[in-house]
Amino acid sequence: MGEVLVYVDHVDGAVRKPTLELLTLARRIGEPVAVHLGPGADAAASVLGEHGAVRVLAADAPEFADYLVVPKVDALEAAAKAVSPVAVLVPSSAEGKEIAARLALRLGSGLITDAIDVEAGADGPVATQSAFAAAFTTRSRVSTGVPVITVKPNSAPVEAASAAGTVEALEVAFGELATGTKVVSRTPRESTGRPELTEAAIVVSGGRGVNGAENFSVIEALADSLGAAVGASRAAVDAGWYPHTNQVGQTGKSVSPQLYIANGISGAIQHRAGMQTSKTIVAVNKDAEAPIFDLVDYGVVGDLFQVVPQLTEEVKARKG
Repeated sequence: MGEVLVYVDHVDGAVRKPTLELLTLARRIGEPVAVHLGPGADAAASVLGEHGAVRVLAADAPEFADYLVVPKVDALEAAAKAVSPVAVLVPSSAEGKEIAARLALRLGSGLITDAIDVEAGADGPVATQSAFAAAFTTRSRVSTGVPVITVKPNSAPVEAASAAGTVEALEVAFGELATGTKVVSRTPRESTGRPELTEAAIVVSGGRGVNGAENFSVIEALADSLGAAVGASRAAVDAGWYPHTNQVGQTGKSVSPQLYIANGISGAIQHRAGMQTSKTIVAVNKDAEAPIFDLVDYGVVGDLFQVVPQLTEEVKARKG
């Protein structure tokens, strides 16, 4: 089997869950080789090895933090030339998709974004995508060059598989464009203590039916009882009731959790495009004709201000 490059998404060596999911998928098509850029490679190596990485190609340079994505593309290109992989897997974040697109262009390869599954095929890796607001499921493969594939979070279970995880230095020569866009300041996002929206196993969202920013506390209480992330529809965000960073939908973030609970959301196509690949969907809406009910696994026709607090109390009671 050939080797598969996996781009490591981490915070100072703390590996994020989407990378571990990629390692699971990578083992289906080859031997995972992790590419760790920035500080903390030695700390990350044990976790990466525990999840199947046979090697960890590591590079640390100020360019990775001081400039935007191009230095990371330079490094991945160097890794691809050193390894000659059968595929490159990248988390499907906004930055990840930009890195993947630039890399595919440099390698003269095809690109597949927002895959929800990857498997081995007779003519190379085959990626499954959910297209046109999940109205269709497509299976595609790259026919030219090394396939570069971005994968949505929560598309695969995290499965441990012990491997060497040997750290090896990756030599990177930065091009002229690497320092073209400099990061001049950073403002840490205030932590809510909740999971990252796109990575959460459970998402609880509120829409127009929440009827005000002050009422989102009902949604947050349910989310906190479940250890979930909080999402919002475009209508709620446009009304100023919740931050844009929490918007789920075609013009917001795409999520694919194990459980998605939509409260007071009608289910317009704009919203469905961002959550339709969720494994189990539950909706609470007082309008029995709301389009969201055409999509759900379980639906409750009722006033969310009566239903959601009862659900929150029941969850708390069962947790003891």
